[in-house]
Amino acid sequence: MLRVEDRDLKILSIRSREGRISKAELAKRVNLSAAPAWERLKRLEEAGIIAGYRADIALKKLAPHVTVFMAAELDRHRAQGFQLFERALSPA
Repeated sequence: MLRVEDRDLKILSIRSREGRISKAELAKRVNLSAAPAWERLKRLEEAGIIAGYRADIALKKLAPHVTVFMAAELDRHRAQGFQLFERALSPA
């Protein structure tokens, strides 16, 4: 099991909010020189504690709406079942 120290937790905290922070700035914020900060970051990645990096995409800016096609099967074909299903799918 990997021993996680206070500086490691600080690195994780910063990286979780600012995924694109430079290694030099990250090192500065955790009060380390670049090489030890990079070694800690690499160790956290290799241990699987940092699982990956991704972009937070503003989907509403990409497309104003999305059309979804789906199929559903109800166990009973009664008006009450259809109404319940429609209410469950309606926006709140």
